[in-house]
Amino acid sequence: MKIFIKNATIVNEGNSFRGSLLIVDDIIKFVVKDSIYPLNIDADEVIDASDLILIPGVIDGHVHFREPGLTNKADIHSETVAAAAGGVTSFMDMPNTVPAATTIDELEKKYETAKEKSLINYSFYLGATNQNIDEITKIDAEKICGVKMFMGSSTGNMLVDDKKTIEKIFEQSPALIAVHCEDENIIEENLSYFKNRFGYVIPFEYHNKIRTVKACATSTRQAIELAEKYNSRLHVLHVSTEREVDLLAACIDNKRISSETCPHYLWFSDKDYRNMKGLIKCNPAIKAKTDRYALQYAVSERIIDTIASDHAPHLLDEKNSDYLKCPSGLPSVQHSLNIMLELVHKNIFTIETVVECMCHNPARIFAISNRGFLREGYKADLVLINPNEKWQADKSNILYKCAWTPFENITFNSKITHTFVNGNLVYCNGKIYENAKGERLIFEKNQ
Repeated sequence: MKIFIKNATIVNEGNSFRGSLLIVDDIIKFVVKDSIYPLNIDADEVIDASDLILIPGVIDGHVHFREPGLTNKADIHSETVAAAAGGVTSFMDMPNTVPAATTIDELEKKYETAKEKSLINYSFYLGATNQNIDEITKIDAEKICGVKMFMGSSTGNMLVDDKKTIEKIFEQSPALIAVHCEDENIIEENLSYFKNRFGYVIPFEYHNKIRTVKACATSTRQAIELAEKYNSRLHVLHVSTEREVDLLAACIDNKRISSETCPHYLWFSDKDYRNMKGLIKCNPAIKAKTDRYALQYAVSERIIDTIASDHAPHLLDEKNSDYLKCPSGLPSVQHSLNIMLELVHKNIFTIETVVECMCHNPARIFAISNRGFLREGYKADLVLINPNEKWQADKSNILYKCAWTPFENITFNSKITHTFVNGNLVYCNGKIYENAKGERLIFEKNQ
């Protein structure tokens, strides 16, 4: 099968240019500027992308697709449908499912499920616990994206709080360590204070006063110190504070330490809790406008490396509960690229920066083989975008199983039109194609 995409504005490796691309089966055959591509291409399908932008497929390094055990909220099939509609061609899923993926055997069951159900490419983290260092040391780093360690509790409560175990993980893990950084003692002390003040009906606007800047920065500092001590591959997840930006900037020359933030930290601020309430309750909490501005600066200046959705769906009835019953997390994998493109329209980021953080850097940081770039010989994971088509997210086009998003009713100025995974058209102008499944991601040994 040959697919020729011509006359696109191609955004790749820091450059934007008018060009064309040929897919042969699942591989990119060539990428060229329009002035030099062959005029007569013998292709099965030709797409004239004269008004469109062509980028590599988004690699989302942080999702919670809830399978197994929580499939009333989401499952691998439903959320990969939504992901494909959002221009995401590969995902890495977190271990806090039921049962939790804390053994190699349990993890492989998730891979088998994804092989049958996922429309896009996939990998899964092994979850760290206080007791499973032997499982962690057995990881084949070519086949598994990394180890997820909760240094602060969140959905599923997989908290790792034994100091000796934490040290062993940083010392002995053969794979990247992705860390949820929040200090549990600080959070518990703050929560006790607000329970005494408000009882069990704590206003949502105090969420970032419970899960504070100090809680994040204290834990992130500890993780960085351990990574430097043991020369570990550390990836700090969902950075949400200016203070963490300062910590990451101080170790920017250490290429074994990397980080991510998420679109909701770049879009919302604590002022939005009053209207959005539990819909934007997530861990870590969304912080002040000054933190949002610092995160935007850090992305632009390459202090923060990647943008991931932290897609974490819950049922709307659950999210409309009182603070203490409301679970943390929000669904966003279908809309993460859209939000980032909207920030391009607002002149906060360039589209080259968005592609760097959502496509190229995840491939580099996780050492993913042959993905994340529009290069000859690479897998044909790519996305076409109309940069001038307005639309809104609403019940008619939200594809998450939970059927809501906090980004509903935002007017977007760009629209994803096509998503290709391994050369297969999976999404086109509102229609999902399920003729092929995604592939297991493979990682280079030198990560």
